[in-house]
Amino acid sequence: MSDTTQNKAGQRDLTQGAIPLTMILFALPTLGSSVLQSLNGSINAIWVGRFLGADALAATTNGNIVMFLLVSFVFGFGMAATILIGQAVGRHDGDLAKRVFGTAMGSIIPFGILIAVFGWFAAPMILNLLETPAGAEELALTYLRVIFVAMPATLTFTLLMMALRGAGDSVTPLWFMGLSVMIDLGLNPALILGLGPLPQLGIFGSALSTVIANSVALGGMLITMYWRGSPLVLRRAELHYLLPSRKILTSMVTKGLPMGLQMIVVASAALTMLSLINREGVQTTAAYGATQQLWTYIQMPAMALSSAASAMAAQNIGAGKWDRVGAVTKWGLIYNVCLTGVMIVLLTLFDKVALGLFLDSGSAAIPIGRHIQLLATWGYLFFGVAMVLFGTMRANGYVIGPLIIMIIAMFPVRLGFAYGLEPVIGANALWLSFPVGMVATALMASRLYWRGTWRAGKMVPEGEAVHLTESLHPHGGSCPTGKDVSSMPVGAR
Repeated sequence: MSDTTQNKAGQRDLTQGAIPLTMILFALPTLGSSVLQSLNGSINAIWVGRFLGADALAATTNGNIVMFLLVSFVFGFGMAATILIGQAVGRHDGDLAKRVFGTAMGSIIPFGILIAVFGWFAAPMILNLLETPAGAEELALTYLRVIFVAMPATLTFTLLMMALRGAGDSVTPLWFMGLSVMIDLGLNPALILGLGPLPQLGIFGSALSTVIANSVALGGMLITMYWRGSPLVLRRAELHYLLPSRKILTSMVTKGLPMGLQMIVVASAALTMLSLINREGVQTTAAYGATQQLWTYIQMPAMALSSAASAMAAQNIGAGKWDRVGAVTKWGLIYNVCLTGVMIVLLTLFDKVALGLFLDSGSAAIPIGRHIQLLATWGYLFFGVAMVLFGTMRANGYVIGPLIIMIIAMFPVRLGFAYGLEPVIGANALWLSFPVGMVATALMASRLYWRGTWRAGKMVPEGEAVHLTESLHPHGGSCPTGKDVSSMPVGAR
């Protein structure tokens, strides 16, 4: 199978062919999924705000904060599964890939059910801790409880998409993310307003539309996987793989937790920064909010390339092709400069038009927003550098170093710069702190990458080593790539 084609199951062999073409063909569907998901959230916020008012919009905001924290955990868990599956596929060890997939699914489904039950009863306490405004409290409770009920389907859908990417299939997740978005966008206003034969459900309908959309997409993806013969599907004799393997699960949690914590670190730093920005007045806060919406899209190429670098590096590490791992990183950095650079230039040229999508044309916040993006947006070029390097390093189970770097960059560097220089240069210290933090992240990530200690890591659990050795070298011979594994780093064996 060449790098330009996929087999019947949609799987792409990421260890073969030209790396530049393989990477862009793999990364673009991932980027498309992210864009669709963000657009869906933005449009649904418009429906709720226009049809139900500010209190309802505040209610969904509070509910979405809780959902973000839960998905952050699943992101780390899912990335760990992606990497384990990628390494197994690279070794041509289909049985291990299925056992990893089975452990992941067998863990996330009961976890989602427990979260749903706990969340239903704990929702009032959670909203109280978030200090939800009184006018939005009742609506927020309804919305949050439905979101919690949806957790089994939402978390499983998220994990399934990440597992498929680890197996080399980034197109199938794109199609079913598109299906989920289409259903959600159609049902959301229909269930809020009670259009046609549908009942008028208000904010309950907004949450319910998301539940239905994710559930239909999840079911459709599972059916498609079995129909196309995905290498991850579990047949009758393999269903016992759904009983989690202790060693595989331990690896997923210990490697996945730091990756999930990275998102939480970024979110907590953002909340702290928001408290500083709020001091500058409502126009500045509105300008920052609009700029944040634009930054969501600016950083998407970096995140897609990071995901592609992880999946590609994991498969090539599994195959023992370390020369290709370095090339994957190089092309990830090149594409980041091209894609993120173009988006930064376009935003700089058309910043007034872009900000006008979120602010009234005559708003005093628009000049402030243009000033913010001029000072800060260029930093996302360096953000992309760090994300690609982190993507490669975590493909071999190296996750603590990147987490430490993010903590240093977000708190001592970014917040320290903002707090320390605000009395001197005013609000400009807040905006400049963003690129300062991103440049620091890129420099530390580069140092960590070139030191090379991440290459000695190990993602595959110790308990699976015998299984891997037997499946690769049943007669004690050399590995399928023809390379002597004894001379490779531990993580490449």
